[in-house]
Amino acid sequence: MSTPLERLSAAGVSVWLDDLSRSRLDSGSLAELLETRCIAGVTTNPTIFAQAISQDPAYGPRLAEAVRTAGPEAGAEELIDLLTVADVRDACDVLRGVHERTDGVDGRVSLEVSPALAHDSEGTIEAAKRLAAAVDRENVMIKIPATEAGIYAIPRVLEAGISVNVTLVFSLDQYRKVVEAYLTGLERAREHGADLSRIASVASVFVSRVDAEIDGRLDALGTEEARALRGGAGLANCRLTHRVQSQAFGSERFRVLAAAGARVQRLLWASTGVKDPAYPDTLYVSGLVTPDTVNTMPEKTLEAFADHGEVPADTMPGSYAAADAHFDALAGLGIDYAQVMEKLQAEGLEKFSASWSELVDVVATRRSDSV
Repeated sequence: MSTPLERLSAAGVSVWLDDLSRSRLDSGSLAELLETRCIAGVTTNPTIFAQAISQDPAYGPRLAEAVRTAGPEAGAEELIDLLTVADVRDACDVLRGVHERTDGVDGRVSLEVSPALAHDSEGTIEAAKRLAAAVDRENVMIKIPATEAGIYAIPRVLEAGISVNVTLVFSLDQYRKVVEAYLTGLERAREHGADLSRIASVASVFVSRVDAEIDGRLDALGTEEARALRGGAGLANCRLTHRVQSQAFGSERFRVLAAAGARVQRLLWASTGVKDPAYPDTLYVSGLVTPDTVNTMPEKTLEAFADHGEVPADTMPGSYAAADAHFDALAGLGIDYAQVMEKLQAEGLEKFSASWSELVDVVATRRSDSV
């Protein structure tokens, strides 16, 4: 009998782990998850590293080594780069077999540029190139937020042959700009003679945060009609994003690129841990089963799905009309889609910036304590 995660993988959904730490690497836990939980990739972000470096004792000697490497004048951010680059490089090595077996589709590990660069396009480009060179593994992906500056930077990073995970994607308009940036980057890379088959990208669409925000607004309305719409916006938004993707990558423009070896930019479902305990803990996994997508899960969600996850048949194309109707109903109640999505992206950036500041403080404190 196959397991729920094996069935999910067989349905064309790549299972990625939204977590990484030095102890997970040193203990062999990550390697074990490849075998027991069908893990085919890893995503990281400032929050994950802030929690790991503040709580994991394995970073003590690693930090001391980083100080010796960087020198006594090195700042906390330089030390963070050394620590996180080492973790991502080692994770890339663990996933190298998956990367080779899938011809570069999976086996990817994401490392995010500093949130302080979210509105600095040139700084983002420089950081992406620097981090990719430091990791020095073909299966690394550099995470860039889908801000105006980030979207401007993406083609420049792609044309340099660097694979990109576009993060903090919420709205359909925002996603359309992400696709445009990806196609433009591929066209520039082709002009430079790059091998397009070696460039990969995912667009990370956040799910649970959409429901958390819209459910709060529905609860404030307090009507039966409002209550009936709770818990549906996150999935509906993903389904409409999938429709946009199908249209964009079915175009003549992409067919020309595909003939030169280009890959479709896959949709990655992010923020898939439920925030409302009233909802099934596998809601954002079972509700988004469709081929050629990625679902990146925190370990709690991963284990829940491994235990009792269900894998329904692919109903994504048939769900577009219902998703449209859901947002029409929300608009009828006065819930402004564009305003919600703008608020969520701003909050997402604030959260990652706060985690980055926390990470800088943790590293500075641990360094002082070790002196």
